[in-house]
Amino acid sequence: MLQAIGLTSKHRPDAPPLVDDLTFEARPGHVTALLGEPGSGKTTALRLMLELEPGRGVTYFRGRPLHRLPYPGREVGVLLGDVPGNPARTVRNQLRMLCAAAGVPASRADTMLEVVGISGLRDQRLGSLSLGMERRVALASALLADPCTLLLDEPGAGLSPRERGWLHGLLRGHASLGGAVLFTTDDAKEAARSADRVVSIEAGRLVADQDAAEFARTRLRPRVAVRTPHAARLADVLGREARAAQRSVEIVEESGTRLSVYGSNCAEVGEAAFRHGVLVHQLADETGDAGSPTAPVPHARASASASASASPPEPAEAGNGDSGRRPRQDRPRRPASAVRRVGGPLRPLRYELLRVFGTATPVLTAALVVAVSVLTSLVLARAGQTPQNRLLAAWPELLPLPPAALGAGLLGALAFGEEYRYPALAADRGTVPRRMGLLIAKLGVCAVLALLLGALAVAADAAALALVFDSGPLRTPVEWLSPAVSWAGLLAGCAWAGVLASGAFRSATAGLAAVLAVPVMVVPLVRKALEGSSAYPVTGLGPRLRGLTWVQWPPEVDRLLAGALRVMAQPVGTALVLSLMVLLCAYGFTGLRSRVRW
Repeated sequence: MLQAIGLTSKHRPDAPPLVDDLTFEARPGHVTALLGEPGSGKTTALRLMLELEPGRGVTYFRGRPLHRLPYPGREVGVLLGDVPGNPARTVRNQLRMLCAAAGVPASRADTMLEVVGISGLRDQRLGSLSLGMERRVALASALLADPCTLLLDEPGAGLSPRERGWLHGLLRGHASLGGAVLFTTDDAKEAARSADRVVSIEAGRLVADQDAAEFARTRLRPRVAVRTPHAARLADVLGREARAAQRSVEIVEESGTRLSVYGSNCAEVGEAAFRHGVLVHQLADETGDAGSPTAPVPHARASASASASASPPEPAEAGNGDSGRRPRQDRPRRPASAVRRVGGPLRPLRYELLRVFGTATPVLTAALVVAVSVLTSLVLARAGQTPQNRLLAAWPELLPLPPAALGAGLLGALAFGEEYRYPALAADRGTVPRRMGLLIAKLGVCAVLALLLGALAVAADAAALALVFDSGPLRTPVEWLSPAVSWAGLLAGCAWAGVLASGAFRSATAGLAAVLAVPVMVVPLVRKALEGSSAYPVTGLGPRLRGLTWVQWPPEVDRLLAGALRVMAQPVGTALVLSLMVLLCAYGFTGLRSRVRW
């Protein structure tokens, strides 16, 4: 049950709101059409229901507003615009990633591909799909968690009559199982044929809320559809008889064998054809065009039943003994709704792994980084006078960061940047989750990828140097722990800077720019601040800490602690730590802003 009460969008200067005090409901077991001309506020109304748009009013889904639902993805399935997925990702990988976000088994992806009839396209890239197949993927995404309510914005736009008939048959099958379906359209004939109830709006205001039959009778023009091999002859007969009887009848010849007769009925047309011996193949009363009625999808009911059994049971609402799809009528109606961000995935680590390895981006980035690192290392070795640590890292003095650090920053920037460019976790663009679990998963996965990338680059550089120069430039290091810690800290720091910056500024480009800003802008400032000797040296900090604790750690820990302090004392390390602190505060600030009430 969906109840929209007093939906009003944010007021615009010198213009009325796009949606103004809109109230209606979509009942379970019924398909409801929200009808209006382009620009009448249909999409804005859906965004207000989903709390993606600032405004007033409230929408109840089975008696609860969206922000009070424990698992919104299992209650509401949404289709707004195109499939929000990376074009390079396969159909199956996209659905498996959304399964992790919704907290349902990964096998649901294959089940829903069977439901929408595109199981043979599971390995196709999203960018290679036609409009009809893309719309089926979007429907599969909306149905993944077996939601009770479906909200669809212009689902049949641009589709062929056959695809449109299949689509509305699937929606009819979902409603037959007790679900509520609401879709928007600007085609009155489509609304009359496909919906049980039609809600008409104009300029954001409610015009009529009618049953489909009443809507067709009062707002659409009825006619008689005739198919005959003698269309011209029958049209002439009907015209002569109408003029003789002084009746207003309009006859439109649709094609060589099809007529549309307005102002008459089947009995009058049939009797006229019989009297004049005109053969008639079809004679039917219709409303609007003569499109074929929507046929139910054969597997819609069975597949929906399977999906209901596959997904976890919906928790019963407090105080409601009936766990079926019946609304609660005793909920207080609140005049305002909170604008919030859609929650993150229920399985964040699994979601992040599927997101990262769903495309070839990590592999291509690693290959490019290793190639550039090897070439840079060989050039530095050829020129000579480069310390061994910088030689293995392929980090010349002229570059702000080594190739491996830049690659780590790029992977980190894509972690949140792709969420804004291809928002898989939200109903529409601009809403990115702020769950702490998702942030921790992204930081952890990106740090591991950065360390693996750095280890691969160093190993490739060492192998290339040994192969070309017969290990001439390389010597066995006396101290390796401190450089290794410095290298790992640099890579992880760059990856985290990319993650936090892309999440705060909503762009992968901004994330990579923040990574480059650390050595270019922050390091010189830190270097100036650290010039001169310190009045409070940290020499001997390890023994002093050991004296404060009861546990006696081995001397190797002292060396590790001293190495970490030396790394922190370097301008790059200090600048990276300061940048991460600033970016973390910026990320938290933008996350808190999403809970502001309008």
